[in-house]
Amino acid sequence: MVISNGIPPNITKVSAWDSINMEVLRTTITSSMFTCIFFFLLFMAAMLTIFFTNSVARETTRYILFIHMLINDAAYLCLALLLFVCFAYQVTFPVPVCYLIVTLSSTTIKVTPYNLAVMSLERYVAICFPLRHGEFCTVPRTFLAIALVWTICLIPNVADFIILCSSVNKRFFLLYAICSRSTFTIIPMQEVIRIFAYVLAFSLTGLVILFTYIRITLIALRIFSKKESASKAAKTMMLHAVQLMLCMSTFGYSIVELFTKDNLVLLPSINFCFFMCLPRFISIFIYGARDELFFGYLKRCFVRSASKIVPSSAT
Repeated sequence: MVISNGIPPNITKVSAWDSINMEVLRTTITSSMFTCIFFFLLFMAAMLTIFFTNSVARETTRYILFIHMLINDAAYLCLALLLFVCFAYQVTFPVPVCYLIVTLSSTTIKVTPYNLAVMSLERYVAICFPLRHGEFCTVPRTFLAIALVWTICLIPNVADFIILCSSVNKRFFLLYAICSRSTFTIIPMQEVIRIFAYVLAFSLTGLVILFTYIRITLIALRIFSKKESASKAAKTMMLHAVQLMLCMSTFGYSIVELFTKDNLVLLPSINFCFFMCLPRFISIFIYGARDELFFGYLKRCFVRSASKIVPSSAT
């Protein structure tokens, strides 16, 4: 029996079955990401509670910078999840709203390495110039540094917006579009600016971390009599380097794309899970578990909760 359109019936059934499987897979990945981000936000809420209820933490530069990084990564994950869901289900938004979401997402990516650079410099001042640390690393100067970081990160986006406005018709901003960077890449210059901004951010941060690591290691070995003290001073810079590499893994999507061109449907899922969410989860939990203040508070809360559960179960 021949179908009038020339398509064998088994091909239609296979295509329909593949579509069902892909929809199930997409729904499963989306649900898993919602669950992971939910627990991440719970962890962030605990960190914020510790920070705002502890007067020492609120007046300490490194804790302020850590909380800023935590909030920035949470904003990035929420925006990335929104973009992923909109792309997966082909949801459209007004172009101005879509461009704002894409701009904030790209800005938060660049904020993380610059924030790591400031954290490295703060540790450098604390160890190499301990007598002047209180003078240099004050709360107002910390917030000024954070504002400067956001200003630097927004400059490429402002340039991109100017180029976009001069390259499209005004009616373009009245349309609805799927939120993605490619939607707003009209001319090659925009891509050049975007790549240059990322390369500059990660290169400068890498140089700052390398410089502070070498200086802290040399000065710590000279000042401290025990090698454990020098090792502890250098481990902080190594942690920043690991965090930087985790952030750079975001750009692994382009590498994966080269080897999975035949399965393009799964690319956004792979990109989102392994190159956007996982590095943020790992880095934040490493920082939280390593710090004595946050880890001690969480440990006390866990012990207190366990002590309440055990007697009730025994009765």
